[in-house]
Amino acid sequence: VFWVGPLRDFTERCQMVQVALSDVLAHVRAQGEGTATSQNLLNWTLSAENILALADEVINNSRSTYDKVAASKASPSWEATVAPMAEDDIVFRIVESMCTFPQHVSMNKEIRDASTAADEKLSAYMVELSSRLDVYQALQAYDATKPAISGEDSRYVFKTLQQFRRKGVHLDDATREAVKDINKRSKELEIKYSKNLGEENGKLHFTAEQLDGMPQDFFDGLDKAEDGSYIITLKYPHQVPIMKLCKVPATRQAMELAFNSRCLQENTPIIEELVSLRDKAAKLLSFPTHAHYITDVRMAKSPEAIRAFLEDLSNRLTPLANQEMAVLQQLKDEDRAAAGLPAEPLRAWDIAFYRNLVETKHYSVDHQQIKAYFPIERVTAGLLDIYQQLLGLKFEQVTDAAVWHPDVLLYQATNTADGALVGSFYLDMYPREGKYGHAACWSLQPGCVNNKTRLLPVTALVCNFTKPTAESPSLLLHEEVETFFHEFGHAMHNLCSLAKLSMFAGTNVEQDFVEAPSQMLENWAWEPAVLARLSGRQADGAPLPKDMVDKLVAARNANCGIFNKRQILLGTFDQTIHTASTADTAAVLAELTQAICGFPMTPGTNIAASFGHMAGGYDAQYYGYLWSEVYSMDMYATRFKDDVFSAESGKLYRDTILAPGGSRDASELLRAFLGRDPKSDAFLASKGLTP
Repeated sequence: VFWVGPLRDFTERCQMVQVALSDVLAHVRAQGEGTATSQNLLNWTLSAENILALADEVINNSRSTYDKVAASKASPSWEATVAPMAEDDIVFRIVESMCTFPQHVSMNKEIRDASTAADEKLSAYMVELSSRLDVYQALQAYDATKPAISGEDSRYVFKTLQQFRRKGVHLDDATREAVKDINKRSKELEIKYSKNLGEENGKLHFTAEQLDGMPQDFFDGLDKAEDGSYIITLKYPHQVPIMKLCKVPATRQAMELAFNSRCLQENTPIIEELVSLRDKAAKLLSFPTHAHYITDVRMAKSPEAIRAFLEDLSNRLTPLANQEMAVLQQLKDEDRAAAGLPAEPLRAWDIAFYRNLVETKHYSVDHQQIKAYFPIERVTAGLLDIYQQLLGLKFEQVTDAAVWHPDVLLYQATNTADGALVGSFYLDMYPREGKYGHAACWSLQPGCVNNKTRLLPVTALVCNFTKPTAESPSLLLHEEVETFFHEFGHAMHNLCSLAKLSMFAGTNVEQDFVEAPSQMLENWAWEPAVLARLSGRQADGAPLPKDMVDKLVAARNANCGIFNKRQILLGTFDQTIHTASTADTAAVLAELTQAICGFPMTPGTNIAASFGHMAGGYDAQYYGYLWSEVYSMDMYATRFKDDVFSAESGKLYRDTILAPGGSRDASELLRAFLGRDPKSDAFLASKGLTP
């Protein structure tokens, strides 16, 4: 444990801006051996001033720690050189969460701004730290003693030295400083890009006639302007239903234009400067491109391997996608003919609408009827129950928990076998002003060991499902149920990790593997037995009827070619701009959209300005969603397809995939779970393709 004593005392000291981390660490070093602590050390009551002061204090503490590490060069040892670094990793990560997470979830703009400013400070410090030659040399000196270490300890030393070299620390002074300056500027831009996207609050106004086709529960959740029109935001609970259900093409066109031009003026120059900076840094580090730099430490190993993977999959999918697009075009032609209008090609604002119509007409799947069986309370209870059964866990809601918003819930997890505490997780499920706009999972407190005492992990699930009102419950579309399964899988990856060191805790695995454990669990949302446990109509508790389940499952691969072509588009765009020295992102997207997806990009749009992954740690790595799906489908087909509730397979999954975290290479974890090397057969079959 890293903060001992009453949490209230810690909180009060934070609020008085008197957080003496050196005193805290003194308590840590004085602590005797223990087993585990349930203490959630995170404090969400900090003011804007507190956040900035705390960021300064943790930076000062960390800098002092690393000064001592550097001074150990003459007589390096685990205790003097490595242990202080590992300990600082933990302290820094926890305080960083308290300082930077509020920018994504706080209702208070002053706190969000302070959190962003703290993020800038902490990121700048991390760039400074990653370029410290004296620390690198001290760790090198320790490694040169050929210490008798193994496992995570040895991996920690190797990975830390590798990270220093990947920041150019081993190069000449001028190059090292140039890389440092580029990295500092890049971090500033990434934070600014994300802040712009988080603060985006564009709105459109439509009349009831312009929203023809939208269900009553959609209208029930809308605010009205003084002129009586409905106020529509560009957040997912409004954008997704309109693009799928609104019968008025002009409304969909306006929505698509506004949504795909979010932050256009602010973020287009940012992403294009980032492309240039990343390329310059890669070349200084002797890599041909940024994509080569990134993939050097990924499972894919090279952008050439990624491009071959994406092109092969695209070519395999082209006949299927062309057939699907022809069906969509026919439906549009029929609509226009009925309205007395001439035929015209499919546009970007048509795709989601006619994809949904295909499911309705060809598969008799009505997602509006289906969602009536998925009230969020029932889905949450069923999902938690299934994860508990699968992983041998018990979840219990914490009453009167200290949270950052009244909507947020906190749960504790324990092992069913021995009652031992495992960790805690937050659920923040509904949209609000200034909140992160997608669905994601944050690791807030790492599960790891110090002084033989395990600090238990804390993680947060942040989603944007429709919020219930006095008139309407929150009903989830089936795709949202699937998203819930996916993101909760990340939460369990963080909670079930038993890594010793913070560096390897939870989802700290290769970026092109990190999605696989969660993608595997998406399959549960398509299993009839699971759907029966998740569903329960609000009025009478009736589960989703068997005929609706059968039709839904039968439609799983409807429009599969079109959907995966879009994923290929995004992955190819990412690789294209990150294998270039500069990029006109709108021009690249326009060319690739037509070539891969078969319809034109709407003039005046540029999704690169709102493609948060490009500034959120997925640069040159978006391919990982498809790449890791090869593993996820193999895992599911091999161990769970015949019994998705198998406690034996669940234990194997927890022990071999989740528990190690990043303490071993993902390829080793997969072999341990599968009993062999991975194969692509199940992945291709899931796309309707022949292996």
